[in-house]
Amino acid sequence: MTLDNRPIHTGGCQCGAVRFRIEGALGKASICHCRMCQKAFGAFYAPLVSVDPATLRWTKREPDRFRSSTDVLRGFCSDCGTPLTYEAPEGPALSIGAFDDPSAVRPEIQFGCEGKLPYVDELPSLPVRSTQEDAGEHPYLADIRSFQHPDHD
Repeated sequence: MTLDNRPIHTGGCQCGAVRFRIEGALGKASICHCRMCQKAFGAFYAPLVSVDPATLRWTKREPDRFRSSTDVLRGFCSDCGTPLTYEAPEGPALSIGAFDDPSAVRPEIQFGCEGKLPYVDELPSLPVRSTQEDAGEHPYLADIRSFQHPDHD
């Protein structure tokens, strides 16, 4: 919290070259299933949270951007490829997974559901294993070291 009790949220890309700080409340958190978001994130959907641009500060460098449509820019780290922003005329949204504490940003709505993959709702029923449990089948996991930037500045 800041001195005036505004919440502080921080985050950035996987390698740490791009970092952000938000002082103030976050907007609506969502999941977008549209095909553009699937491709931009390389995933089944894009988890995003809108932010007031006046509260967003890039603390290292700004992301590079790709114009994915007539009205939208997508920000990403050109060093490690982490998707970071969805920038539309009404303002930016940040990738929830890029926050240092993504568990604090809970999605409240789903968009672009016409592109929703048919098996997404079945994912919670899949078997679950920890990385340690996988190490028996994939021995390299027992000694793997992460080069990812830590979830803090």
